[in-house]
Amino acid sequence: MNRRQFVTGLCAAAAPPALYPAFASMVQHGMDMHGAGMGTPPVGKADHVLRIEPCSLEIAPGVTVKTTAYNGQVPGPMLRLKRDVPTTIDVINNTQVADLAHWHGLRSDVINDGAMEEGSSMIEPGKTFRYHLNPDVSGTRWYHTHNEAGDNLAIGAYSGQFGFLVVDGAPSPGAFDQEFYLAVHHWEPRFVPMVMDMQNISANRPVSVGSDVGYKYATVNAHCLGAGEPLRVKQGQRILLHLLNASATENVVVALPGHKFTVIALDGNPVPTPRTVDTLSIAVAERVDCIVEMNNPGIWVLGSTLPDVREMGLGVVVEYAGMKGPPVWRDTPAALWDYGQFASTSAAPAPDRTFPLEFIDVGTRNGSMFDTWTINGKAWPHVDPLLVEKGKRYRLLFHNLSGDQHPLHLHRHSFEVVRIDDREMSGLIKDTVNVMPYQRVAVDFIADNPGDTLYHCHMQLHMDHGFMGLIKYV
Repeated sequence: MNRRQFVTGLCAAAAPPALYPAFASMVQHGMDMHGAGMGTPPVGKADHVLRIEPCSLEIAPGVTVKTTAYNGQVPGPMLRLKRDVPTTIDVINNTQVADLAHWHGLRSDVINDGAMEEGSSMIEPGKTFRYHLNPDVSGTRWYHTHNEAGDNLAIGAYSGQFGFLVVDGAPSPGAFDQEFYLAVHHWEPRFVPMVMDMQNISANRPVSVGSDVGYKYATVNAHCLGAGEPLRVKQGQRILLHLLNASATENVVVALPGHKFTVIALDGNPVPTPRTVDTLSIAVAERVDCIVEMNNPGIWVLGSTLPDVREMGLGVVVEYAGMKGPPVWRDTPAALWDYGQFASTSAAPAPDRTFPLEFIDVGTRNGSMFDTWTINGKAWPHVDPLLVEKGKRYRLLFHNLSGDQHPLHLHRHSFEVVRIDDREMSGLIKDTVNVMPYQRVAVDFIADNPGDTLYHCHMQLHMDHGFMGLIKYV
């Protein structure tokens, strides 16, 4: 049973509203699972319009990828919203595949969040759905498809369906001269056998070797390294960078040789302790806002610290005014990425309850070519829901029992990172946290947004094959 079959089954079963509050809410609002308002087109003009449509993208000279995108561009149109101002966004599906849009990092109700597991509507081909958002948080967010891909590497997060969403009203980063929005993505995915050595490192040792996803190209925004326009800067300028990892499955580490990054916000939320670092580790779905002092004239590469990934195209040229010559890359010393350096060292308040959550893959099942991922021994849709009460503080204790990294995302809420292994911290607010192999990470959230709430690994391959669960308000 896949994700859509499970959700559709809930509707067909006509379960009591008390058991399925998301479905009951949809009925109250005149919605169904397959269109906008029982198929009725929205009335009046929306504040923003996004069209899901085919797109041909020339990412490098002679290299064109065919994908699906918003409004025929990658990234999709920049959406600038005002804090606490209600906004409507029409999403028109001009493809042959049912789809939906998720507003990542925003608080919303289950109808408008854009996750079918919570009860959000799928937008059928040729239909329009009007999303109603009331952003009450500021900063760098983003939007993207939340469709299941399974073995179709042309849809879901493998496609070009993503874009920046910025909510005005965030604390000022201080004076800056220019700002750039840079989104990383990987292209032309293909299934490849998982590396046996990596499997053997894992304590769970799957009974059979499944498949992973590999890529041919990578881009920053719409171009491979050297193919697009450079970031043009001047000596002495203070540059604000907004970086997003919009890849389906690839975490990245980037550097700008000869320069440092002062991290001021993670996932759009100001950090308690801004720090200056040499490299940025950005897991799938994470955002980093940082300041760079342009004090080393030249023509440089801002890109992946891995040579083979830069060769795939993951990078962009940074060009100082008046400088000429080929772009330069210099290796940057490796540094362990540490969330704690941006947090407060004081301990967080004790939670009302802790939910231990262990993640492990159990190998291929039922003839599948993919590993199945489990939470506390069960794979979606059989993962036991976490039951919470409104107003209480809850701790999710993530324990990664695999050799993979897992960027864990919580819908409709933000959380506070409170412990990594044995190190306590507080004040670091995020919506996605990368849990390294065999690591324990604890995050706290306040149950203040009633309705079914999805949490999952943001790697498309993992979430499609079991790595999801629901939080339910009681």
